[in-house]
Amino acid sequence: MISEKLPSAACVAFLASSLLAVPTQASELPACGGETPCTLDNGEYYIHMPENRDGDAPLGAIFYLHGHRGKAVNAIRNQGFQRMADDLGVAFVAVQGVNGTWSFPTAPRNLRDEPLFFDSVLSDLENRFDIDRDRTMLSGFSSGGFMTWYIACENSGHFSGYAPIAGAFWEPLPDTCPADNPYLFHVHGTSDTVVPLAGRWLGGGQWKQGDVFESFDVWRRQNGLGEAPAEKLTDGNLECERWAPEGGLFELCLHTGGHSVEAKWIKRAWNELGEIKGWDRKS
Repeated sequence: MISEKLPSAACVAFLASSLLAVPTQASELPACGGETPCTLDNGEYYIHMPENRDGDAPLGAIFYLHGHRGKAVNAIRNQGFQRMADDLGVAFVAVQGVNGTWSFPTAPRNLRDEPLFFDSVLSDLENRFDIDRDRTMLSGFSSGGFMTWYIACENSGHFSGYAPIAGAFWEPLPDTCPADNPYLFHVHGTSDTVVPLAGRWLGGGQWKQGDVFESFDVWRRQNGLGEAPAEKLTDGNLECERWAPEGGLFELCLHTGGHSVEAKWIKRAWNELGEIKGWDRKS
């Protein structure tokens, strides 16, 4: 016999709290994508979904962090980045920095907890677009490259791999990195005068970009690779050196150009990471 007894006040409260705890479904979220930003409490991002997505395969994502005073919407409009995402069958996610800046530990200003924000973006992508959090790579150019290095150093588990371009640590460089070894693929121009390989002073001598080689030494030193010879390889216009410690990889690739970013460098890093992780490689 079914009881007709009314639930207690405590039961009603419990049921109400349970309903409130149900996560928002993707269908209930405001539409976003392309040049329409996805807005979170502490920032926003843009996303380009691949045209040739394999519906049976997990959907990966490449995060891209713009340079100083940049705008994420310009990255999402970039046809080279769009073609790269379509060719790879991954989402391309352009994240917006606060006032066009990134708050890494040695930055002139710290306006946001970036690791916390990136985690909220990952959660939103998983909920809204069914992104596989185990297939993500963080890339960034210039100031976005600085931020990429610090995320890899502080918590490499945030992303599956890292592809910074033209930006490493700032002075003072960290003595060590607390994170597990990342899979890090760095690209830099030997003629770069904005972020030179040796770094440069900014703000009338208040801040200094770090030396790229010394930035790599932080990782190499703590892995006992200080004197270890690098594996050398050439890929197109890139001359690369690679060190492979246990549970990670550090690669420095140089080109003869200046301060620039090319989609093919990010695409190459994704393919290399995919081979290491056992993901399907795309041409």
